[in-house]
Amino acid sequence: MAILTLDETKTWLRVDGSDEDAAIEMLIGAAETYLLNAVEVEFDSTNQLAKLFCLVLVADWYENRELIGSQPSEKVRFTIQSMLAQLQHAYSPPEEGVSP
Repeated sequence: MAILTLDETKTWLRVDGSDEDAAIEMLIGAAETYLLNAVEVEFDSTNQLAKLFCLVLVADWYENRELIGSQPSEKVRFTIQSMLAQLQHAYSPPEEGVSP
């Protein structure tokens, strides 16, 4: 289900070097899992909205590490909720017994 790569995420975060790689990889995995749990659809790196959602979420968690485990920060909450709503409605899994 890889949506983000470590290199593109480090570029987004403006992080040089490898000291933070393990933490960033953990945040990438958590953001991708968050999206999967919220939408119940697996995305990959070809979906630009899913990619942006994960980048925004990772950046918020990275910049606000003391708040991990709580809601996204106020400054990104609207962005996250808006993108999540689009991803949920545009890519929701088909209902059982209903043909596309």
